[in-house]
Amino acid sequence: MIVQSIIAAILVVIGVIILAGKGDMLIAGYNTASEEEKEKVNIKRLRLLIGGLSVIIAPLCFIPNDENDVSLGLTITGIIVVLTIIVLVLANTWAKKK
Repeated sequence: MIVQSIIAAILVVIGVIILAGKGDMLIAGYNTASEEEKEKVNIKRLRLLIGGLSVIIAPLCFIPNDENDVSLGLTITGIIVVLTIIVLVLANTWAKKK
């Protein structure tokens, strides 16, 4: 439970930093992008997506995980994968400037 709490706290802190606009360097790919590539991205929307994902995933760390119940772990993993895919699609469509 301690490890889960630490992971959740880290996710919340990272999410809040990104949502506050102070953590652009924490967004994978954006930090290393050229200025030309950065101009193609609506950074406010990208921050909302990535920061929101971090904050939304944090409570999932607190769902009790019973070693004998594999279906719960698979369900949580499935939820995280689906949320991540949704954010990736939105980051490549909604967060791009036209």
